[in-house]
Amino acid sequence: MEIRFMSIGSGSCGNSYYLGVGDYGILIDAGIPSKTIRNALKKEGIPFESICAMFVTHDHADHIKSLGVISSKANIPVYATKEVHKGITHNYSVSKPIDPMYVRYVEKEEKIIFRDFEITPFEVPHDGSDNVGYFIEVGDKKFCIATDLGEITETVSSYVDRANYLVIESNYEEQMLAMGRYPEFLKMRVSGPNGHLSNQVTAKYLASHFNEHLKYIWLCHLSEENNHPELAYKAVTMEFSEYGIIAGKDVQLNVLKRTTPSQLYRL
Repeated sequence: MEIRFMSIGSGSCGNSYYLGVGDYGILIDAGIPSKTIRNALKKEGIPFESICAMFVTHDHADHIKSLGVISSKANIPVYATKEVHKGITHNYSVSKPIDPMYVRYVEKEEKIIFRDFEITPFEVPHDGSDNVGYFIEVGDKKFCIATDLGEITETVSSYVDRANYLVIESNYEEQMLAMGRYPEFLKMRVSGPNGHLSNQVTAKYLASHFNEHLKYIWLCHLSEENNHPELAYKAVTMEFSEYGIIAGKDVQLNVLKRTTPSQLYRL
């Protein structure tokens, strides 16, 4: 069964990812305006009304701003852990609360079946109220999204290593962060175990844990202040070369843009 994937936005100014099967799809996070999401989908011939659910990684503003608006417009449920839902209700950035009738709860490492999707949330280390990645199975295809995490734990690794299709954070270039304008407390927050992954950490992990069943990698959530797409891509390809892995041949490697939708991938 074909999976369709598109990043609608990937960065600190807003995140949302689309996964589709057949004539319907889901969103992972909705931290950008609903109109932007609608227009991006429309450009690819995807009706906004075909969105059937939203799954939330954590309760930071850039992942949740439009959840209530989209949920009410499309009459669709919002899936998140109890702590994330609680955090959403107290977040100033949410322009419209989620109607209780659309609230759905997930438990970490408990698989739920949503039509053709088998979805397992798993814990990631970050500084939201609660934080998850998602491992999504459709038939024999395995899709994993791990964004906003300070380190790759054993739990994270157990899901990332099984993926055929992987969206993984590559937030900052270590030297740019160290030499940049951020105050020291913010540098510590970003680089800490509950912050974000650097290009170097992501690159080393991907190279040292490479599996032949991995077909696509998308580097996501790049910092505008402390990274560039070329640096993230180069970090991974250089580390790959140490292991004899060739991007474009052994695996497809892409860098998702912060404010521009990606192409629609048909997997």
